[in-house]
Amino acid sequence: MFSVTQKLIFFLICLCSFFVDAKSQTVTPEMFEQTSEMGTLIIGYQQDINALNDYYFPYAQSGYYARPSKTYNSPDQRKRLLEVNKEYLAKLVLAKFDSYSIYGKVDYILLKKEIESSIFKLNEEEEEYKTIQKYFPFADVIYGLEKGRKRGIYQEGSLLASQINVLCKQIDTATISLKKNGIVNAGQLKTAAMVSSGLKARLASFYQFYNGYEPGFSWWVPKPYQRADSLLTSYQNLFTSKIDSNANVKVDKLNIKGDPIGRAELIRQLKEEFIPYTPEQLIQLAEEEFAYCDQELLKASAEMGFGKNWKAAQEKIKNSYVPLGRQAELIVKLQDDALRFIKANNLIDIPPLAEETWGMVMMSEERQLVNPFFTGGREISISYPTSNMQEEDKLMSMRGNNPYFSRGTVQHELLPGHHYQYYINSRYKSYRNIFKTPFSVEGWPLYWELLLYEKGFAKTPEEKMGMLFWRMHRCARILFSLNFHLGKWNPQKCVDFLVDRVGHERANAEGEVRRSFKGDYSPLYQVAYLTGGLQLYALKAQLVDSGKMTFKDFHDQIIKQNLIPVELIRATLTNQTITRDFTTSWKFYETLR
Repeated sequence: MFSVTQKLIFFLICLCSFFVDAKSQTVTPEMFEQTSEMGTLIIGYQQDINALNDYYFPYAQSGYYARPSKTYNSPDQRKRLLEVNKEYLAKLVLAKFDSYSIYGKVDYILLKKEIESSIFKLNEEEEEYKTIQKYFPFADVIYGLEKGRKRGIYQEGSLLASQINVLCKQIDTATISLKKNGIVNAGQLKTAAMVSSGLKARLASFYQFYNGYEPGFSWWVPKPYQRADSLLTSYQNLFTSKIDSNANVKVDKLNIKGDPIGRAELIRQLKEEFIPYTPEQLIQLAEEEFAYCDQELLKASAEMGFGKNWKAAQEKIKNSYVPLGRQAELIVKLQDDALRFIKANNLIDIPPLAEETWGMVMMSEERQLVNPFFTGGREISISYPTSNMQEEDKLMSMRGNNPYFSRGTVQHELLPGHHYQYYINSRYKSYRNIFKTPFSVEGWPLYWELLLYEKGFAKTPEEKMGMLFWRMHRCARILFSLNFHLGKWNPQKCVDFLVDRVGHERANAEGEVRRSFKGDYSPLYQVAYLTGGLQLYALKAQLVDSGKMTFKDFHDQIIKQNLIPVELIRATLTNQTITRDFTTSWKFYETLR
């Protein structure tokens, strides 16, 4: 038996040993593979914002309406979103930032950036709404009806019918006024169209909730509602038709629509994405990369026997397309080629299940109008002729997706590109999904194109030209998208540039430009491919080329950080000292010159 004194001494020894071990313990990547000190707060923020949006968004009878690319919030929704974002900003002030690991500090910076960006956009939306509020004197009536529906407030059907009849008169009056006076500011058209679309959905949400369930409502309200719904549709069309007519004047025969955002907004968005360069500096970067491609291209052209006539060499490559119906087989071969090369060079360990579970689908004719090449993710979507295409378009699709061009893109879409991203990012730090940026989404697979070219994946001059086509294409994306948003180029010039400078088939060039400006992508999306790839390439030079990390360890740690800004991935891998007010400063391109 131990005495009380002996037990006390033993306890103190154990306690001291625990504190010594805890103090000497070093932070390792494995400790924070799934979360950080900020993980719980970030998930709470995500769910609180989701809860507000789910509550305030209009419902259809069978559930939520399909959300448009940009949901226009109701005034109450916008107010609550602002309040909750500011509450979380206050929570960040109380966070014990200085005691956090680098993983927690990076998450802090990410959440702070997300909240500040949300507050900026909500305030911007509020100011937009104020400029078009006069065109919607009837909006509060609809918002009020929807608000009552959300808590099932009962009202007499006859009173509701009378209220909706008054609403119809208000819409009629607003329609007459709008036709007479119009909207002075063309920039307000899209906002007004979204508000009118939202009001129509909210009125439908109110109507579908009660109709057929409440007898008095079903007796009195249907006809007034149908008239109000019809009037709202016509009112919305006044805005959308004006948008279309304005766009058609700008975009000439190509009918490619887009709104340049201007230099100030480009700079704001670049800063938000942790890119420390101006649009003009990125244009210079793209031109320097283009010059490198030109040198490599002429070497390959000469090896093929075409001298400096690289377009003639490229023409030969385009005509190497496989017979109809054999493109899917080519995809499998090219993926296998890339994986064999990657394994032989010990570049990354890809789990067998990731290799097993990638899939293929054929791209529709409609999608090929805006996606003339492969796209990918969980599967690769193959762009190749469909039976309904015009013969000329079929040939351009085959030529533009020839084996040598495709060699540089299959691994981009599948392994270790987008498919691998989906596979890993769903398993590691998935709470960071709200912070994803195209500079990592597209930068990671583009980095692999750069790395594979450096390592000699393209052995023949034809294979080199195929991979260079895509590298030039990414340079061109920076040039034409930034020049468009700076107001210097129109869509026609963008298309001509892709045809003349890169070697695109014209139909494919039109699809590329149409995709870039249709509004589904961030204005910086096309800039992100090469820029993000060069960021990772510069980080590789710092950590792998210097001998500090192996390729496998480097790639494994990057992909497990999820799709956050590359500068913050760098901060994590280098255990960089960062502060609460961290901003972008890493001039990555200077290290590659």
